[in-house]
Amino acid sequence: MKRARKRSLVTGGAGFLGSHLCERLLAAGADVLCVDNFFTGSRDNIRHLLGHPNFEVMRHDVTFPLYVEVDEIWNLACPASPIHYQHNPVQTVKTSVHGAINMLGLAKRTGAKILQASTSEVYGDPAVHPQPEEYRGNVNPIGIRSCYDEGKRCAETLFFDYHRQNGVNIRVARIFNTYGPRMHPNDGRVVSNFIVQALRGEAITLYGDGSQTRSFCYVDDLIEGLIRLMDAPDDVIGPVNIGNPGEFSIRELAEQVRRLTGSSSPFELRPLPADDPMQRRPDITRARRLLGWEPQVPLAEGLARTIAYFTEVLGVTPAAAANPG
Repeated sequence: MKRARKRSLVTGGAGFLGSHLCERLLAAGADVLCVDNFFTGSRDNIRHLLGHPNFEVMRHDVTFPLYVEVDEIWNLACPASPIHYQHNPVQTVKTSVHGAINMLGLAKRTGAKILQASTSEVYGDPAVHPQPEEYRGNVNPIGIRSCYDEGKRCAETLFFDYHRQNGVNIRVARIFNTYGPRMHPNDGRVVSNFIVQALRGEAITLYGDGSQTRSFCYVDDLIEGLIRLMDAPDDVIGPVNIGNPGEFSIRELAEQVRRLTGSSSPFELRPLPADDPMQRRPDITRARRLLGWEPQVPLAEGLARTIAYFTEVLGVTPAAAANPG
């Protein structure tokens, strides 16, 4: 019997993206089961949701099977920053691969729709620019980033094979760099790094000469794209790039952060990490055509909101950052 209220399972629901997704689903009237092992997720991200009558939290690792009754599954569980996913690379692969198998098995048993939060990292250090979904990537299978890159690539394989072999109703989103409130201050990602360093008056670290490029999507835009993909007709399975096609060099980002915080932090150049992509920009033609989606929040506006969040978390002010000590 169909439930009156849709029941949504969000793995990694206490993480940066997961917590925003839980919030949106609750606002839309769903029952939400947030599953997280709290390796990188935080109760602080979902604390404001804990009293909601339609919200439930379960501490669980997706590398083990889960037996619940749900209508849709959002598989976001996996450390997504290099610092975290390289901490235990074998566990990272298990989270992507075993986690996908377990969640796909749950979807097969319950008849639930299931969305995989894949990543632009499946393209590796791309030889095609911008990156369309048809591009098969340039990935090092034995490098220090491989646990994440290849884990996510294998998860996509599993999703499509479960769809072809078992008729599972899948969606695959390839997420490009996303930023916003609730990012972990110490996750090593470029936006949080720069903002935290600028607010504390520390040197802003640029790897290489800062000429490598990224495309930054504000979290609200990203979540809207995921929801539209899940709600799309059943023949829209993906993969679909979800990201902002605006392209900025890392140095340009650092300069914007320094300006918006009022910081006088100097730049400090460091060697480029192994296998770090030199350019990354999504081709979102497919998302525009199939989902009617494109990002709405400009970088400066999104950075201002994110800076306001970190200002509160760190207990500093942008003005203080301009005059440290």
